[in-house]
Amino acid sequence: MSNINWYALYTMPRAEKKVYKRLSEAGIITFLPLLKTKRKWSDRIKEIEVPLISSFVFVQVEESMLTKIVGLQGICGILKYLKKPAIIRDFEIENLKILLANPDSISIVNDYTIEKGEAVEVIKGPLKGLRARCEESNSKYRIIVSIEGLGANIQVNIPISYIVKR
Repeated sequence: MSNINWYALYTMPRAEKKVYKRLSEAGIITFLPLLKTKRKWSDRIKEIEVPLISSFVFVQVEESMLTKIVGLQGICGILKYLKKPAIIRDFEIENLKILLANPDSISIVNDYTIEKGEAVEVIKGPLKGLRARCEESNSKYRIIVSIEGLGANIQVNIPISYIVKR
């Protein structure tokens, strides 16, 4: 009896799409969750697809096939747990597919963090355009809206993906 599972492969930086293509062309069941996002260059704004999870491609194979797959160009290794290839459960792959079916509810958070006290602007959601000060607490982001003339402060909890540094 064959034991086919999902596994996560590490890829070279920004090589996920090429690895996905190579694996698919080799007849391997492959999944690369991509999210459409807008990127700004100096001369234009373009909508592109970026990996939801950087440097990972998922494959559904027998464990014995993994050593052959790792030899493909662009693949660095296999995600491991307790020194064995980590099995990604079917429902976890389904969760990613559900997220991708509702792209408006998710966004990729940049690798930077916003420090406590920094000036921020809300770029998404019902508070779009709001300018405030950030207060970070327990990995949740809170912004403080100051009305200096009145000496009043209003605290709002907001996802980090909704704010940018000013």
